[in-house]
Amino acid sequence: MGEAAVGARPRSRGVHKHVQVREYVRELIGGAEPGTPAPSERELVQQFGVARMTVRQALDALVAEGLLERIPGRGTFVAHHRVDQVPRLQGFTEEMGRRGMTPTSRTLLARLEAAGPGVARALDINLGEPVVHWQRLRFADSAPMCVQDVYCASELVPGLLEALPESLYAELERRDLEPTWGEDSVDAGVAGEQEAKLLGVAVGHPVLRVARRTFSDKRPVEVSRSTYRADRFTMWVPLTRIPQPRA
Repeated sequence: MGEAAVGARPRSRGVHKHVQVREYVRELIGGAEPGTPAPSERELVQQFGVARMTVRQALDALVAEGLLERIPGRGTFVAHHRVDQVPRLQGFTEEMGRRGMTPTSRTLLARLEAAGPGVARALDINLGEPVVHWQRLRFADSAPMCVQDVYCASELVPGLLEALPESLYAELERRDLEPTWGEDSVDAGVAGEQEAKLLGVAVGHPVLRVARRTFSDKRPVEVSRSTYRADRFTMWVPLTRIPQPRA
């Protein structure tokens, strides 16, 4: 696609810049053969006169939709598999890897706590039972992406605090507790003082708050709260409509 992608700069009033870039690339790759190179971030930065982060956000959205795929060391290409699948339950490590970004984490807190009402109800345990509380600052390509608090019933993950894993979901799978399904609740918000400091944004910066509960078969194994930078993270949810029989 390369040089052919660089043309006159599209103009659209009243539309966020990352949306302009995203829709331009969407139209550009429409009908392209799988494996066709997408326009580079550098080309799009020059064409639209925007920051690289804006371009990255636009391309991230198309990767999340399954229209583009990133191949480390090679670049971004039209995906071989389009969006026909049910969304897959993934942890942060898997999700960032799928987007072609390198995930890392820094533990902020890891300890045993007594389960409060909300955590106890979500994990289906008694109020005050011991739970592991693991708080991490999650990075993508070395830049802060989210602050995440995870809670697991202590009896399910003995020894977890003595050897914290790189990926919680991989560790749960190793313990025969692989999350098989879950539910997310998403709210828009603004960063508080502590969140802003950790995420490297100003107080009041837009964030996405994601509350998640995951299950291994019918057993709740994890409840988490994640606060994402809204300027770096796009959430994608595929939708289908089943045709209704006509009367």
